[in-house]
Amino acid sequence: MTSQTSGAPDPVAPRPHEPGALATRLAAVWHDNVARPVRALKSAYLPLLLVYFAYGALGIIDVARDMWVKESLSLSPADLAGIGVWLSLPWTIKMVFGQLVDSVPLFGSQRRAYVLIGAALVALGLLTLAGSAGGWLAGVRSDQAYVLGVLLIVLGAVIQDVVADAMSSEVVARTDETGAARPDADIRAELGMVQVLGRLALGIGILSVAGLSGWLAQHLTREQVFLCGLAIPLLSVAGILAAPAEMAQRRPLDWRILGGGIAFGAFVVSVALVGVPYAQEVVFVGSMAIVLTMLHLVTRDIDPKTRRAILFASVIIFAFRATPGVGDGYFWWSLDVLKFDEAFYGVLRQTGAVLAIAAMWLFSKQLTEYSVTSVLFWIAVAGTILSLPNIGLFYGLADWTQATFGFGARTIAVVDAATSSPFAQLSMIPLLTLIAYYAPEGRRATWFALMASLMNLALVAGQLQTKYLNQIFTVGRGNYAELGDLLITATVIGFVVPVAVILMFRKRV
Repeated sequence: MTSQTSGAPDPVAPRPHEPGALATRLAAVWHDNVARPVRALKSAYLPLLLVYFAYGALGIIDVARDMWVKESLSLSPADLAGIGVWLSLPWTIKMVFGQLVDSVPLFGSQRRAYVLIGAALVALGLLTLAGSAGGWLAGVRSDQAYVLGVLLIVLGAVIQDVVADAMSSEVVARTDETGAARPDADIRAELGMVQVLGRLALGIGILSVAGLSGWLAQHLTREQVFLCGLAIPLLSVAGILAAPAEMAQRRPLDWRILGGGIAFGAFVVSVALVGVPYAQEVVFVGSMAIVLTMLHLVTRDIDPKTRRAILFASVIIFAFRATPGVGDGYFWWSLDVLKFDEAFYGVLRQTGAVLAIAAMWLFSKQLTEYSVTSVLFWIAVAGTILSLPNIGLFYGLADWTQATFGFGARTIAVVDAATSSPFAQLSMIPLLTLIAYYAPEGRRATWFALMASLMNLALVAGQLQTKYLNQIFTVGRGNYAELGDLLITATVIGFVVPVAVILMFRKRV
């Protein structure tokens, strides 16, 4: 046999243009992208994935709830944006639940008991909405019942989310079968894949009910749809009851965190009840101060380089998430002017959910290996471009496309939903991986809760901006003259702010 000289091409190996090279490339794509999440799935992940799935499946009531708000409540888009600020705040006091989950077992459980409590709160919130919509909740105005019911659902979701976040770090072993430390790169990659699987479970939950939510809203009463939603909390309960023995390491209560969180909660409630001027703004500023102080306490033992990386990544994510929306005015306009109905909104949600899952699935490798700044920069650019069809619809784009190409508003809306939906989920995976990697042992629930509180404060900032924009550009039922200016302003802010911050800090993450 003749020996082959060093550096010479292998005569057997397929060249790039040959069919064998294409098959090899396709096999690599299948292995790295399509099959990767399936191969990574472990039975230990299933309980936390069911919690995430159930949270996504709560969307079964979304279309009926939005239609009920428009039909039966007296709240304006600015009012709803303001209520959204208050409803976002439970997510900012996750540190209280995190401390309890880390340190206070209930009936000997640091995980199952809290998931059960969360499920009970969600069920109670759904019953409140059903009671108001069905007229059998006496003595409570519909506007008040809406706020109470949605608040209970949010509280239940927050508690369950705290448990699932903690478990997402615990299910990844730091040592191998022999007790030796696993390679750092393997730990980080597995943590990243758990986050991808969690987002996929959430997306599949959304997908499983997206079309159904529109169908139910069209064929059942609002009361009946809310009652159907009671099946969803049972999913998270089934998952956690099937979980193996709890792996959590109990840690003594940190009264600085717990006490500060409780004091903060009391402060929020008192400000809301007393009616302090600019109450939402006061609560937001106070929340930021408290959460940043607590993060400083929890991260004191982390090395300075890591703390700086987390700091700059958090600033970027905050800016990315703290952008304003349009509010409910656009939804109302699409119902009144474009004549979209419940079933069509179900189609839109289902289309978006399918594409979100596909994007997370196919880009799982890139999401776990690429930098935070690269992912978020391109998401910001693409998200802005893909918001343009909504603006175009308001200014008559559908009339032109109908006359020129034969398709109108519904086709444009479907395409826009399909292309823009994945970005919200994709943006969170790099940060969640970073948080999971640095989660301190024994404080994982608290750590996740504090970082999530900071991220959700960004959403509060976005809700406040949405409220301000709806106060500047007045939009109401049947009054849509200023909706175009509102759409353009929200889009510009949503592009300029995150991109500027990303370009400023990209080299420091």
